[in-house]
Amino acid sequence: MASPKTIAIDAMGGDFGPEVVIPGAALSLERQPALSFIFFGQQERIDDALGKHPKLLARSRIVHTDHVIGMDEKPSQALRRGKGSSMWLCLEAVKSLDADAAVSAGNTGALMAIAKLVLRPMPGIERPAIAALWPTVKSESIVLDVGANIGATSTQLTDYALMGAAMARAVFHIERPSVGLMNVGTEEMKGNEDVKAAHALLKSAENLPLDYKGFVEGDQIGQGAVDVVVVEGFAGNIALKTAEGTARQIGTYLRAAMGSSLMSRLGALFAQGGFRVLREKMDPRRVNGGTFLGLNGIAVKSHGGTDAFGFASAVDLAYEMADSGLIARLTADIGGFHHRLSEAGSGGVPPERSAGGALGKV
Repeated sequence: MASPKTIAIDAMGGDFGPEVVIPGAALSLERQPALSFIFFGQQERIDDALGKHPKLLARSRIVHTDHVIGMDEKPSQALRRGKGSSMWLCLEAVKSLDADAAVSAGNTGALMAIAKLVLRPMPGIERPAIAALWPTVKSESIVLDVGANIGATSTQLTDYALMGAAMARAVFHIERPSVGLMNVGTEEMKGNEDVKAAHALLKSAENLPLDYKGFVEGDQIGQGAVDVVVVEGFAGNIALKTAEGTARQIGTYLRAAMGSSLMSRLGALFAQGGFRVLREKMDPRRVNGGTFLGLNGIAVKSHGGTDAFGFASAVDLAYEMADSGLIARLTADIGGFHHRLSEAGSGGVPPERSAGGALGKV
C-alpha cells in the first residue's frame, strides 16, 4: 500500500505558473490518493486555480510569497536575491522535513544553484547530476547527467553510475540495474582519459550494487541496451535535446505523409489506433521531470513549458522516489563506494585525483 507523502510545489515556476501546476497536481492526486501538497507562491492566483479542484484543495495548504525567480535569471542572481521566493521556500520545506520532495518547473540553473545551497550535496558527491527518464523500444532507461555540469571527472562519472542505479532500483524496481558508460565507441582504447578511467574503475570495483556493461554508444540509448546510461552533462544535454527534436521531426513527417493524398488519408484512418499508440510512446510529457541526484533531499525539475499532464508526470516521479526511500539508498551506496576507494588507496589514503579526474590504482 502506498504511504502518505507530502510534495512541496513551486506554484509560480514555469511558463504558466498555477494555471498548469495546480491541474497537474490534481491529476497526480487522482493516481496517488495518499499525496498531500504545500503550494508556495502568490495566494490569490493559487486560490483561483485550487477552487476548481475541490479534492486537491482538501489535501493542500498554501504558503504565500510574492517573490518569484524569473525564468531568465542567472544562477548567481537567484542565489543573491532568491531567499523567500517560491522556489527557495519549496526546497526549504524538504530540508526541514515538512515535505518529502520538491517539484518546480522554474529556471533550471537557478533551481540547481539554490538546491545545492539549501539541500547540500551528499558526503562524497562533488557535483550533483540531473537524471532523466528516457523512452526506449523496451521500456525506459535513466540517463545522467543531462545538463547540470559541463564535463566530469572519472570519480564523478562513477558517482553518476551509482546514483543512476539507485534511482533505477527505486523507479524500475530492479535489484541490480545494468549500467553503461556513453562513449564514441565500444572499444577499450576509445574515449577521453576521464571516460577510460571511469570505465576501468567500474570494471574493477567489487560489490557494486549494479551490473556494469561497459561502453555504450548514442544509438543504444533508445534501444534500451542498459537501464542506466552515464554521460557528462554537455554531451548528455545535447543528446536529450536532439532526441526531443527528432521525435517532433518524425511527427511532422508522419502528419505530412498521411495527408499527402486521398489514399494516404484513408490509410491513416484505418491506422489511427496504431498511430495513437505511437504518439503515446513518443510523448515527452510521459517522462517529464529531471531529478537532481546527489543532494540531501529530492528535487524534481519539470519542463517549464509543459502542460498539466506533463507536470503530473514530474509529481508522480517525485512521489515514487520519496516512497522508495531513494535518499537512504543513495547515501548507503555512495558512502560504501567511497569507503572502499579509501581503503584501496595506499596506506588507507584515498586514491589521488589528477587535474583531468583520473584515479590512482584501485
